[in-house]
Amino acid sequence: MNHIFKITNVRVVQAYGLEVTFSDGVVKIIDLEPVLYGEMYSPLRDIKLFNQVKVDSEVHTIVWPNGADFDPATLYNWDKHVEEISRRCKDWETVNYE
Repeated sequence: MNHIFKITNVRVVQAYGLEVTFSDGVVKIIDLEPVLYGEMYSPLRDIKLFNQVKVDSEVHTIVWPNGADFDPATLYNWDKHVEEISRRCKDWETVNYE
């Protein structure tokens, strides 16, 4: 069965940590700090920008004003993917956001 993942709510719960609610009622606490590297994601290390996260009602995922977003399926299965994603993204260039 192919599950379509949709995010219905997001709330910042700690520095780089989000409480993400999915349309099936599942709620996950996701620490994004290990993956905040590269041109798109390193600017989110600025906590003021990170805290501007919202749910895009058209694509049903979390987004930031700089255009950063995450695939809802990846977030739903975060525990399965975080180690591999964080290992890969540490090779991405960190961009100074200041």
